This record gives sequence, C-alpha cells and structure tokens, in this order.
Amino acid sequence: MMRWRYLKQSAFFALVRASALIITLTLGGIILYILMHGYSVISWEFITKPPTDSMTQGGIMPAILGTIYLTLGAIAIGLPLGVASAIYLTEYAIQGRMIRLIRVGINCLAGVPSVVFGLFGLAFFVIIFKFGSSILAGSLTLGFLILPTIIGASEEALKSVPQTFREASLALGVSKWQTTYRIVLPNALPGILTGSILGIGRAAGETAPIMFTAAAFFTSKLPSSIFDEVMALPYHIYVLATAGTNIEATRPIQYGTVLVLVAVVLGINLVAILIRGYMRRNKRW
Repeated sequence: MMRWRYLKQSAFFALVRASALIITLTLGGIILYILMHGYSVISWEFITKPPTDSMTQGGIMPAILGTIYLTLGAIAIGLPLGVASAIYLTEYAIQGRMIRLIRVGINCLAGVPSVVFGLFGLAFFVIIFKFGSSILAGSLTLGFLILPTIIGASEEALKSVPQTFREASLALGVSKWQTTYRIVLPNALPGILTGSILGIGRAAGETAPIMFTAAAFFTSKLPSSIFDEVMALPYHIYVLATAGTNIEATRPIQYGTVLVLVAVVLGINLVAILIRGYMRRNKRW
C-alpha cells in the first residue's frame, strides 16, 4: 500500500514538473522567435521616432506612449473601483443571496470576450457620453475590462487577513472604517497588487477594446489632452499585419513592435512586483 501511494505521488510530481517545463519551453520559444525576427529593427530611432512613409519606415514612439497612457489610465480607474468594491463585498455587505449573485456576475464578467467590452465602451463612453475616440474613453473601457480580475483578487487578499486582527481592533474601540483602512487594507495590499499585475498585463495587450474607443490608425503627433486619440502598440501590430501598405516589407517592424510591447508590459509588471515585494517585506504579520 505504501509503495503504491509513493508511486502515485511520484507520478503526480512528474506530471506537474513536465507541465511546468512545457509551459516554460513554450513561453521561451515564443519570446525567442519574436526576438530572432524583431531584434534587427530595434534601435534608438525606432523607439523615439514616429512612423514615416505610410508606416513602412521610422519608429513607434507614439504607439509606445499611447499604450502607457491607456494602461496607466486603466489602472487609475480600475484599481480604486475594484478595491472599493471588494472592501464593500467583504467587510460591509450582509452575506446573502444578493451578494452571491453579485459575485457570480463578477465571475461571469471576467470571462466576457474583450470585444464585448469594446462595443460597450463605444456605445457608452464614445457615443452617449460623447468622449469620442480618446484616451479617456479607452482608459474607462480598459478599466472596466480589468475590474472583475481586480475585485476577485482583492476579495481573496482581504479574506486572507486573520479575523482576529479585526476583532482586536474593534475591541479597542476603533471604528469599522478605521479598522478596515489602518489594519485590514495595509495587510491585504500585496495580494491586491497581485491582481493588479494581472490586470496590467491584460490591459496593455488588448486590441479590441481600444480599436473602438481610443486607437488611431496613424498619427505622428502626441496627445495634448485625455480627449485626443492615440496610437497603441497592440492596434499598431494589427494594422501592420493586416492593413498595412506593404505587409511583407513591414514584417520586421511587426516583430520589433511585438518585442517592444512585451518589454513595456514586463517593465510595468516589474515595477508593480517590486512595490508588492517591498510591501510584503514590511508586512505587519
């Protein structure tokens, strides 16, 4: 019997290791393939100059800045709303059928295709609120896109804080809000940032939502306000690969743009991971 259990355990661990190895090799292969086909166009001019000659020459600087603007805008909108919603659902709401239905709705929204959010943003922010195709409309759409992910991760982070912390604070006469703000939330922040990191990756790489709400086919000027439309790396890649003037000639630019997009996402995620690591090292428990 013991030998049989040992064999099952060994087989399970071997399966887990093989799965991790396959995922790592697949990811490494994709990045290596992109690097091999795109590194030739990477230069200082490619990163700092706008496209020229119908986007067959020049750089991608407006698309880089547009992606950063939209991603930061999405986080600025989605993170406060997501954390506030999670705090209410976890700390204040009376747990019952209605709250369970709300959580089911949030989980369903997490699986909704991004193009649906894009059409929602087009109808709601672009047409009804008359924001037009702009950074504001795109950021709001992406913010709502990542909202379910942030709410789910924030709820789990808040639930991981021991209940005794709340009870001890309330026993000392501290109000419910002060307990949440000064005790629960600081200890849950590392987990909340984990959800935010997942949201950053999705917001920076989405094409469909910004296609309807924010992305321009081509513009050589930088935005002067949040009501201007911008180029964005995901949409720029789509344009170069499907609607460019000379698709085959721009193939290296396509791969170079993909490489830059991966670098931008990794850079933003790295900053969030460093902040999360600092908070974990200074955790109060």
